Amino acid sequence: MRVVTPRPTRTDWPRPPSCLTASQLRLPPENARITVAGLVILRQRPGTAKGVIFLTLEDETGAVNVIVWRKMYEKFRRAVIAGRMLRVTGRLQREGDVIHVIAEQIEDISPLLDQLLATAPETLSSEPQTG
Repeated sequence: MRVVTPRPTRTDWPRPPSCLTASQLRLPPENARITVAGLVILRQRPGTAKGVIFLTLEDETGAVNVIVWRKMYEKFRRAVIAGRMLRVTGRLQREGDVIHVIAEQIEDISPLLDQLLATAPETLSSEPQTG
């Protein structure tokens, strides 16, 4: 009998506990306190934004827009600047079809990326497979 090891799927990635995915952000009511997590794909600090930073996080279901006010940036500066993967807790804000999370707490969870690499299937390797 041959034992088959299941290949990791997109849902197997190391999701931090109690986080909503991007696709679930329409479920909570306006101003609900929620937590999201994802890879940082964009950081913007426009000169006209008076110290506000805009982050875009991406998870396996889509993108999450995060607004970091100056006071929160000063408190969580290291995570905002250096984090490759963040967990953000804050208030949900909707403006039409646009959804933002107003950051209240930001945590750098980049070490979880090592778990992603450890579970990645060998077929993602750029080197040709022989055998």
